[in-house]
Amino acid sequence: MKVLIVYPKVEETFWSFKYALKIVRRKAAFPPLGALTVAAMLPAHWEKRVVDMNVRNLREKDIKWADYVFISAMIAQQKSAREVVNWCKELGTKTVGGGPLFFSYSADFSDMDHIVVGEGEAILPRFIEDLENGVAEHFYISKEHPPLQQSPVPEWNLIKFKDYATMSIQYSRGCPYNCEFCDIIVMNGRVPRTKSNDQIITELEALYKRGWKGSVFIVDDNFIGNKKKVKGLLREVITWQEEHKRPFAFFTEASVDLAEDPELMNLMVEAGFNKVFLGLETPAVESLKECGKKQNLKRNLSESVHIIQKHGLNVMGGFIIGFDNDPMDIFQRQVDFIQNNGVVTAMIGLLTALPGTRLYQRLQQEGRLLFKSSGNNTDISGSLNFIPKMDRECILKGYQWVMDTLYSPEHYYERILNFLKYYQPRAKTKILFSDITALIRSLWYLGIWDQKGTRKYYWKLLKKAFLNYRNALADIVTLAIYGYHFRRLFWSRSAFESFLENTGRLPKKEGA
Repeated sequence: MKVLIVYPKVEETFWSFKYALKIVRRKAAFPPLGALTVAAMLPAHWEKRVVDMNVRNLREKDIKWADYVFISAMIAQQKSAREVVNWCKELGTKTVGGGPLFFSYSADFSDMDHIVVGEGEAILPRFIEDLENGVAEHFYISKEHPPLQQSPVPEWNLIKFKDYATMSIQYSRGCPYNCEFCDIIVMNGRVPRTKSNDQIITELEALYKRGWKGSVFIVDDNFIGNKKKVKGLLREVITWQEEHKRPFAFFTEASVDLAEDPELMNLMVEAGFNKVFLGLETPAVESLKECGKKQNLKRNLSESVHIIQKHGLNVMGGFIIGFDNDPMDIFQRQVDFIQNNGVVTAMIGLLTALPGTRLYQRLQQEGRLLFKSSGNNTDISGSLNFIPKMDRECILKGYQWVMDTLYSPEHYYERILNFLKYYQPRAKTKILFSDITALIRSLWYLGIWDQKGTRKYYWKLLKKAFLNYRNALADIVTLAIYGYHFRRLFWSRSAFESFLENTGRLPKKEGA
């Protein structure tokens, strides 16, 4: 059996880091972890290849080589996935679909030969057996949440490490919280399941033996879902890092109640974590209550962010606009919160109702659903897929103003400086050759090549970094490079022209 596993192209999104990747000379931010894990679950005697369309183009000969094309995709990859399916049909190659896209929108891909919905460890063995016996059915589904001890080490030999900025591993699935808008608990359940400590150490060894050094993203949606177990893991990771001269810098996603556990934060930093993504969502308390985000109500959100930053973790934040209880000044309040608390990497999205979530069910009952989500909550045309309580046009215009403001050079670089007031870097990570080259290339892209009105902010930041924040220099350079991506991605044409006017790069309009 010849199987081609295709990871479709990701549209330009917050997490694609498309423009930042040009500076660091990488083709994609993250490897297709799910696809590589599925590859490891397939029989060893099958011939397997992986094509990550974010790294190279899919070719006709790739499809013709295969007996089956397996497509692993998220909702945000639906356009590319549809193109792959159509191409396979034209060439007569059978298709198999799996992943969050097919979990939510399987009806949109009824023309595929096989669709597998559920966790691979639970459902793939039966599907593989049926496929080999020539009796495979069209649709397979499992709601089982199996122990992760069954999950294999991803088949890293199927990709080239040099194509990626960061490697990825998974420790757990599931989250103990029940946020109304979240589909994670729909797919993975509310009881966090973890791999064993030995499994994670084995996966770290696999990356290390293949020569990887640098950033590793632990992709769990809530890494601290089982705090007792994760503390035990971190102690073993600390030992492993010391024995291997600390080759990895980790980052992950967690809930904001991380701020309530100093021991956990200290262990994370000692293990090599330097960043954490938190679902902060909104400074509006009534909106937090509305969506069931009780973990964000334990203490003042600003205080929680500062506590985590002072422990040596750069807080990246997810924010949402569009809740029923959002006040009319929510746009200014979001900007003020993000700016004043130095949440430099801030993913601000429009509220989106995904199938299976409590939000989707509520809005459906209220007759407020409008269309299917694109899976990208920063896409104005593909999110806010319901009738909001606030005027829709007001939300969209306010959202664009938030993005234009936060990702203007002035606000972005000021936010880095605000972040440095609270941040106390403590993670023991080695300066790698790639860090040095990133700094050198940023000097060209951000200090010379970038727009004239933007360059001054970069040089001002770099000067302050060398004078006052040398121990955070790697973080500062990374954030500056991220800013280039966000500015290119989110800054509207009107905001860009206004900026050029104010910096003398564009003649002012009459009457302005």
